[in-house]
Amino acid sequence: MMRELGLDFYRFSLSWARILPTSFPDKINQAGVDYYNNLINEMLKYNIEPMITLYHWDLPQKLQDMGGWTNPHIVDWFTDYARTVFELFGDRVTYWITINEPREVCYQGYAGKSLAPLLNISGYAEYICAKNLLLAHANVYHLYNNEFKAEQGAKIGITLSARWYEPESEEHVEAAEDTIQFEWGEYSHPIFSETGDFPPSMKARIAAKSVEQGFLKSRLPEFTPEEVEFVRGSSDFFGINHYTTSIVYRNASVFGVHPSPSYYDDLDVLMYQLSEWDSGASTWLKIVPWGFYKLLTKIRTDFNNPPVFITENGMSTFGGLDDDNRVGYYRAYLDAMLDAIDEGSNVQVYTAWSLMDNFEWLAGYSERFGLYEVDYESPERTRTPRKSAFVYKEIIRARALDPYYEPDTTVMTIDEGH
Repeated sequence: MMRELGLDFYRFSLSWARILPTSFPDKINQAGVDYYNNLINEMLKYNIEPMITLYHWDLPQKLQDMGGWTNPHIVDWFTDYARTVFELFGDRVTYWITINEPREVCYQGYAGKSLAPLLNISGYAEYICAKNLLLAHANVYHLYNNEFKAEQGAKIGITLSARWYEPESEEHVEAAEDTIQFEWGEYSHPIFSETGDFPPSMKARIAAKSVEQGFLKSRLPEFTPEEVEFVRGSSDFFGINHYTTSIVYRNASVFGVHPSPSYYDDLDVLMYQLSEWDSGASTWLKIVPWGFYKLLTKIRTDFNNPPVFITENGMSTFGGLDDDNRVGYYRAYLDAMLDAIDEGSNVQVYTAWSLMDNFEWLAGYSERFGLYEVDYESPERTRTPRKSAFVYKEIIRARALDPYYEPDTTVMTIDEGH
């Protein structure tokens, strides 16, 4: 599939437990190492560069039983795992991503009860998780730079999920900005801002709420000055997974809606999406390409135009090979991205999500994001290119976005010389 599309690189993640079955480097599973070595070597054979994510939400159960990302020892656990991986595969890897979507790891896993480990300890656990995760990321970043980069030469960074939040009106600009700071600024501000640390508005809101609720100090953990400096600047690129946009407002009707204390009570906003926006199969995924443009523009202006890697972008369907809606999504979002680039945004990498249909967490196999359709009824799990695969292949080949291109979907050929 990679060769058929003509990919320059392919992003995939490693399974921590597949490499370290005890969770720690005392035992390395050679079968797991062989699997990844074979994949990496086959990709390089066809000039496809590996972009490897160290952690995409598959924490070994033993570590979760010990508190997972809410245990400060996770910094050492994650660093030991990363060191092992750098030693095993780093001589052939061009790009490393430490952690995929920290907001989803921390909020949805420990507070929102919507991703593993399905906990609902909001107002506490997601903030503890955020600090530990940022320190673990920074520790691995510095480990790589100090001990591996001179010889291996890869870039290393982090990928954030970043939805665009549009104010309902001028009256709600502050509400939308607060939402951005809570939802992805919590992780971007400590790493990419000139001052580091959690966003000031987030610190102020949680501290004020905590005092009102009778706490002796803010429920948001503090970074020491040394930790602020340690995390600040700890990414070679600004990785983004982006899919959609929401509208935000804050008025008297918002207060008291959310349980107290909780993440969304601290934020005190409500969000919605317009019914007239086209939708994917996922209920949350509305097609709003101008939001992508605004997101990229804000990153450029707020963080001194860092190199941006789009590490996920795409939409879901319920299946079928004739996916004109997905084709339209990619064209519209790529067009918005090009508009941002024309105005100076430093976008260096674009990655479609996803190569093929996958297990979509609580939605299972019902929502399909793949350029290739997977037949889950077949023992071979047959992969068949959708129309979007043919269009994406042409975009890669031509290095251009042609809104009128209509592919011949009767054949997908492999270029043996690519």
